Amino acid sequence: MQKVIIFSAPSGSGKTTLVKHCLETFPQLSFSVSCTTRRPRGEEKDGVDYHFLTPDDFRARIAENAFVEFEEVYEDKYYGTLKSEVERIWDEKKIVIFDVDVKGGISLKKYFDDKAISIFIMPPSIEELERRLNLRATDDAETIVSRLAKAGEEMTYKDHFDEILVNDDLQVAKDAVVKVIENFLAS
Repeated sequence: MQKVIIFSAPSGSGKTTLVKHCLETFPQLSFSVSCTTRRPRGEEKDGVDYHFLTPDDFRARIAENAFVEFEEVYEDKYYGTLKSEVERIWDEKKIVIFDVDVKGGISLKKYFDDKAISIFIMPPSIEELERRLNLRATDDAETIVSRLAKAGEEMTYKDHFDEILVNDDLQVAKDAVVKVIENFLAS
């Protein structure tokens, strides 16, 4: 059966780190490269971390019904999953792993239903999340304030996910996520 694994979390919760750990641990997984209209951060590469599109290009793909799911997270800041990306991975006989925002995760779970497991990564606290975002040094102070406000809202959606993991200790979180995925792959 074709399966998908969905990771969602507020920005700075450690979701991307845990997804990378899963990709290193499970060779049968393949990362779904999402589309976004935001600018690359740090060392991000087009086609590897994201497909970076202009807002007009993104809207054109919406009109073509090219997305499994998409959302305008902030004004003119779109994120979405291309149907062609999922098909590419399934054609390789791999299992899709998603790293998406919270509303995208909920949409993907509804779309894929029992083919999917959705995992919500919780920060230990808003204060710790703020510390991590500041340490990451990829956003200005105004953006961090906006991300923290959004994180508070996103955490109210955690119960829409199959699994909730608190990332307080990275090694503990890595071990927990491996167990969750092993159980899902065995089902």
